[in-house]
Amino acid sequence: MNNGNWSRRRTLAALLAGALAPLVGSAAANDGSKEPRIGLALGSGGARGLAHVQVFEVLDALGLRPHRISGASIGAVMGSLYAAGLSASDIRDAIDRITKSSDEGWLEALLSRELTRWLRFIEPGAAPGGVIRSDAFVDFLQETAGVTRFEELAIPLRVVATDFWSREMVVFDSGDLWTPVQASMAVPGLFKPISYQDRLLVDGGLTNPVPFDLLDDCDLIIAVDVLGTRTPDADNEEPSSLENIFNTFQIMQNSILSEKLKRLEPDIMVRPEIEGVRVLEFYRFEDIFEQGRPARDALEAELRERLGRPAA
Repeated sequence: MNNGNWSRRRTLAALLAGALAPLVGSAAANDGSKEPRIGLALGSGGARGLAHVQVFEVLDALGLRPHRISGASIGAVMGSLYAAGLSASDIRDAIDRITKSSDEGWLEALLSRELTRWLRFIEPGAAPGGVIRSDAFVDFLQETAGVTRFEELAIPLRVVATDFWSREMVVFDSGDLWTPVQASMAVPGLFKPISYQDRLLVDGGLTNPVPFDLLDDCDLIIAVDVLGTRTPDADNEEPSSLENIFNTFQIMQNSILSEKLKRLEPDIMVRPEIEGVRVLEFYRFEDIFEQGRPARDALEAELRERLGRPAA
């Protein structure tokens, strides 16, 4: 080969390499060698929200830590515990401590298992606006999490509540942690509204039941919808007053979510097919976990595929 041609080719190659260097570097940063920033949105759904812990199990198993969490209602409750640094196993243990075995009736469980704790949790509210006080439960959450402020959390968290008078979503991510969480879970008629920062606040699920739109600084957004499905009881009895109220709320929440999904979608939508579990049936946690297992397994498979992780 002519030495002049070789020299010119070497010069052109060097110039081309220099021009492409920024592009090559950028591609290397996005070729999977660096984990994406994961956003985790945890939705409302009452007792069915216990299935959120199965999503935590997947993340723990894969060694993934969310960049940010957002939550509404039971999603805010579960999200606050996970954001505080508790593992999925820790949260399962906490659930076990405050729920009763699935083979016990309500009265039997109430009389035989941690009676004093349950009595504190279900003490009728003295103030108008709700039939149950949530203070003792929030105290339990704070004791379990070991933090009091958003700034103390291991993972940044955004909690959704609803302004009772303006009917608008309110998002909290700094300052006191547990008052916004208490507001976010304040189901109208069950818990009294919470007064905080010159607002009267109620359940966050009323305005944003699965708040994945609050995770705009994340690369991979996982949204968890635990509204589940409800079907008529076998005896076709009329729904009770509370069942009528709660299911009506969830009809509205499902409509809100459906409309939001028409204009914006998360990267991964997790929808455990939990059927026939009422809003307050937290004692059915074993049934909830069993029904949620297929969605848990599907999430793990999808994350492994997206992140190039071999199957276990």
